Amino acid sequence: MSPPHRQSVAQISAELGIHVITLYKWRKAWRLQGEVVPATQKDPEGWGPADKFTVVLETAGLNATELGGYCRERGLFPEQVDRWRQAAQDANAQPLLTMADQKDLQKRHQEDQREIKRLQQELRRKDKALAEAAALLIASKKIQAYWGEDEGD
Repeated sequence: MSPPHRQSVAQISAELGIHVITLYKWRKAWRLQGEVVPATQKDPEGWGPADKFTVVLETAGLNATELGGYCRERGLFPEQVDRWRQAAQDANAQPLLTMADQKDLQKRHQEDQREIKRLQQELRRKDKALAEAAALLIASKKIQAYWGEDEGD
């Protein structure tokens, strides 16, 4: 289940003869204890944000040698941990919006939604008018052809 082997629960169950449900319960208990046991069998880049953040927290005080050992044990690369650490730091880089900013943003969003609705209605109206004009043009050509009138007369 855990890196670096990343065997599926079904594989471990077949190999060791332990019921699948028991393995899932163990994995859930380990995750609740804060262990890095990804919920999926994906490579580390596919891990969820909670797993990545746990790795960042666990490696916060490690030097390069300890980080290398930690990464080898879990099937990670130090560069991945550095990227995850930077992403965690950047997540709080954006200032929080004040209530007034949020209300202003919401008001602008509502205005944009109204404008989009108005433009969609106008587009539908123009599409209908264009279809009607095309139908009239085709009908006039058919009438001219039926009555035998030449367009040049």
